[in-house]
Amino acid sequence: MINLVIMAKCLSSICAVNHVVGGSLFLQGIIAMPARKALEREKIDSLEKLSDYSEKEIMQLHGFGKNAMLKLKNHMKENHFYFKN
Repeated sequence: MINLVIMAKCLSSICAVNHVVGGSLFLQGIIAMPARKALEREKIDSLEKLSDYSEKEIMQLHGFGKNAMLKLKNHMKENHFYFKN
């Protein structure tokens, strides 16, 4: 009986983790959720895909602002990725 209770608790925590992690973790902790959601809507989920866009194109996305762009550019530079011209 104790094993079933432990197993149930493990399964419920796994479900909770899967529920929370269900979204994209791309750029989590780098830019705010609205900017991450804007990228997600465009199916941009890697720095490589992001480098196919210009800075101007990304700034036109709803949810992206100057602060998010500054953080994003710094993160891209640290990882040797750049926006197209």
